[in-house]
Formats: sequence, structure tokens, C-alpha cells
Amino acid sequence: MTDVLTPVLTDDWDAAQSWKLATYESRGGYGALKKALGMNQDDIITAVKDSGLRGRGGAGFPTGMKWSFIPQDNPKPKYLVVNADESEPGTCKDIPLMMATPHTLVEGVAISSYAIRANKAFIYIRGEVLHVIRRVQAAVAEAYEAGHLGKNIHGSGYDLDIVVHAGAGAYICGEETALLEGLEGRRGQPRLRPPFPAVAGLYASPTVINNVESIASVPSIIAHGAEWFASMGTEKSKGYGIFSLSGHVANPCQYEAPLGITLRKLIELAGGIRAGHELKFWTPGGSSTPLLTADHLDIPLDFEGVSGAGSMLGTRALQIFDETTCVVRAVLRWTEFYKHESCGKCTPCREGTWWLTQTLTRLEKGQGTPGDLDLLLDQCENILGRSFCALGDGATSPISSSIQYFREEYLAHLEHGGCPFDPLASTAFAIEGANA
Repeated sequence: MTDVLTPVLTDDWDAAQSWKLATYESRGGYGALKKALGMNQDDIITAVKDSGLRGRGGAGFPTGMKWSFIPQDNPKPKYLVVNADESEPGTCKDIPLMMATPHTLVEGVAISSYAIRANKAFIYIRGEVLHVIRRVQAAVAEAYEAGHLGKNIHGSGYDLDIVVHAGAGAYICGEETALLEGLEGRRGQPRLRPPFPAVAGLYASPTVINNVESIASVPSIIAHGAEWFASMGTEKSKGYGIFSLSGHVANPCQYEAPLGITLRKLIELAGGIRAGHELKFWTPGGSSTPLLTADHLDIPLDFEGVSGAGSMLGTRALQIFDETTCVVRAVLRWTEFYKHESCGKCTPCREGTWWLTQTLTRLEKGQGTPGDLDLLLDQCENILGRSFCALGDGATSPISSSIQYFREEYLAHLEHGGCPFDPLASTAFAIEGANA
């Protein structure tokens, strides 16, 4: 079964001191940068386009196409910004990548910046993960000392500076324009678009914003060729990706595999669902994606396959829950997170997430009515597509999908006067039933 894995980004994670420059270079690191510096910038963009690489941060937008949107006739500086503000509940792929092999990202930044003619790049890392910030800062310092960054890189005449920026710890800064606001020193809130970042992004200059995994995939494309990358994955979802399997499996771990692998195969690789239990529901791309059930074990985990099942591939954060988990309580916890992390800029998200939490809390305690389910769906409908950014939409996804698949479980909370998975609530219900 392990032959289905394609370790590329994760290939060096088990090497001794994998985060060190010497280790990275001993395994061919920065060879792709030297090759890229001898290429025409447009040819690099074409190679990334031909590879079929799509954004690994969740949206799945073609990376090479995003790069080509940069207007090269604009006299302002061009910037590359790496979105390393990983904070979606369940998502844990960028942080281990930066900890294990930060030079993969640094080399990717150098190649990508050269391709779009940027002389300054920023890596925006979530402020709470101080150990990651220090690890990436040390890698950047090593790269400067070795001549992979700075002035006249490897005699090419190309200059590049990288700034590692620590964010202030706001989930909303995972949204690219809110990230730009934070990078410029303002409160992290989404910007109105247009103009789009490619035209007026950081400091009102043309800017490309990509996820860590997207940029870290670029060196392998340049080193091995676009056809090599496109040979993996599916027809419309090319290449490999890191699948973060967490929750009720025997061996939670990162599994790097071609897009299109199924959850059934990944669970087999993880040693199966924990002993004595069975799969109840799961998220394909973090808590902001509609949840799926055991009936979806064999759908291809690519952008089209998951979309066809009514969800989104997102960040490939596969959270696995067995039959002991209360779906109502899980959804409530996620909704509390979105309420807390709402930036408050728009009314549908600011007020809507508060009301969603109120209604869900009432249902979870068994104090609501069956009509509250329709009320929840109505609240979701009033948020979906009406919020300033995707945070509001993401908050509605687990709610509407859980009602679709587990309506009876919501009703059971009302019947039991509380969570039927809570022994105390179940005992209270049994006593009341006996007295009646």
C-alpha cells in the first residue's frame, strides 16, 4: 500500500538535522534555483502553468496563471507574499513542512520571486508558532550566507531579499487581503476587491500571494520538469499533496500522495479507525468544509471529486471522527471558533456567527425545538454568499452539512433533554422515562 505515496516535500523529513542548509544541499537542494536563474522568467511561469500546479492553500486556483496576472509594465515594485498563517482547525501541513525542511520553502520563494520579477518577498507566519518563525529565520540567514539570497545571486545579476514576518495571531489573516493589511501594520480585515492583489496588493503594488505548500512545490517542478509533476494526480488536479490525517485513526500522520487518492486508502495507511470503532463523519479540508460520511470513503480526493460530493478539498485536513463523537457538539465547537475569529467588519459574519452559536448551544443542551433546525438553515442562508470574505461561508458549511446527514441526532438532543452521548444526560432521560 505504501507504493501509493509520493514523498517529495516530505522526503527529507526523517533526515538528520533536515532543517540545516548542509543537509538540504547534500540532497540536491538549491540545484533548482541555479537552474531557474539560467532560464527566462516567462519560461518558468510557463513551466508552472504546464505542470498543472493549483493553489495548495484551499482555493485550488492555478498557480502559474496567478503569476501571469502580474502586470510587468507597471513601474511599481513587484512582491511575493507567502501565506504561512496556518490556523484552520485541523490543518497541520505547512507548519511541519517549515519545521522539517524550511529550505524547501526558501528555495521556492527565490525561484518564484525571480519568475515574477520581484526583488522582495515576505513569509507571513502565524505569530503563535514562535518555534516555526525562528526555524525559518535561521534558514533564511543560512541562505543569505551561502549566496542563495541577497545581491547578485550566483552571479546572475538578480537580487532578492526575504523578510520573515510574524503575524499578530488572527485567523482572518489567512484571507489574503487581510494578510496584506496585517503586513502593512493595520488591523487584519479583508479588503474590498477590485482592485485585486495582482494589480494593487502590498503597498498598492503588484503582488502574488501563495500558500507555503504551493511555493515549496516549485523547486521540484523546475528540477524534474512540468511533465513529471503533471504525471501524478488526476486529469484536472495534477501533482501530489500533503494529506493531514488526524482524529480517530490508529496512526495520525502526514501522508504525501497524488491528488485523487481516496480516504479509504489513507485510513488503511494510517492503520485503520481506532480499534473497536467505526467511521462516523470526516472533513476533507478542515472545519470550514462541509463534512462527509462513511458513504464517501471512495471519492477521489481531488478538487473535482470532493466538489462533486458536495464539499471542498480545501487544505486536505482530514479530521476523522468515530461513532463516539457527538456531531452537534463538534459543530458547536467549530462555530464558537468562527464567532471568536470574525473580524467584525461585515454584519452577516459578525452578527450571524453569534446567532448561530446561540441556536446551536440551545440545541446541544436539548433546550430548543425542532423548528430551530430550520432556523439554523435560515441563518446559514442569510450568511452564505453575503459576508465580506469566505469566513462567514466557512462557518455555515459544517452546520448545513451536519443537518443534512445527521438531522436525527439533532432531534435526539431535544428528545433526551441534552446530548445522548453524555452519560449523565442519558441517565437523566432514563429516570424521567421510568417515572412517567
